[in-house]
Parts: sequence; structure tokens; C-alpha cells
Amino acid sequence: QVQLVESGGALVQPGGSLRLSCAASGNIFSDSDLAWYRQAPGAQREWVARITPNDITYYPGSVEGRFSISRDNAKNTVYLQMNRMTPEDTAVYYCNLLHGQQYYWGQGTQVTVYS
Repeated sequence: QVQLVESGGALVQPGGSLRLSCAASGNIFSDSDLAWYRQAPGAQREWVARITPNDITYYPGSVEGRFSISRDNAKNTVYLQMNRMTPEDTAVYYCNLLHGQQYYWGQGTQVTVYS
């Protein structure tokens, strides 16, 4: 009933910026929590940002001040703006939608930080 499709992953140099997008289907977007996660090779999936239906945002210390999550309910899209990127940000990035107790995941988009 809900499908999420990430886009925008690319190769970026250290210190550069990248903006990821995640487009959602369905009609539960506007009242759902949205989040971004990432998973590096050999590592566990890591939470990197969350935004509530009231536009309250949360970030872990590893990305705060560099990453910014936002949402456009009219477009059923959530974004992740990444600035001052480092090789530690290299991972597959996944968007997540929480509705009630149900989590929905996209397929991921590859982000590589390399000079």
C-alpha cells in the first residue's frame, strides 16, 4: 500500500554536498513520521535523521549541523540535505516511513564520498 523510492545518490568529494529525495505513494504521508537511515558495508543500519508530521527534526551527533531533513507533503517527498560530507558518510541511504507501528522502507540509494 505504501512504496518509497529514493533518488539522488552519487559520488561526491569530501567537503561536498548532496541532496537525496524519497518519493512515497499512498495517502498516509502527511501524518507519518519520516526518517533517513544509512548502511555502510559490513556495518549495521544507522539512523541519521527523523522528521515528525509537525516538522520537528531529530539528528544523531554524527550528522547534526551537517545534515538536514525536510518534507513536502504536497509532493509526498522527504529530502535529506547533506553538507560538508566526509568518507564516513559513504553508505546506502534508505528512507523510512512510520505509520502507526508499521515501518515502510525504500530500496536505497548509494552515496560515495571519495576524492
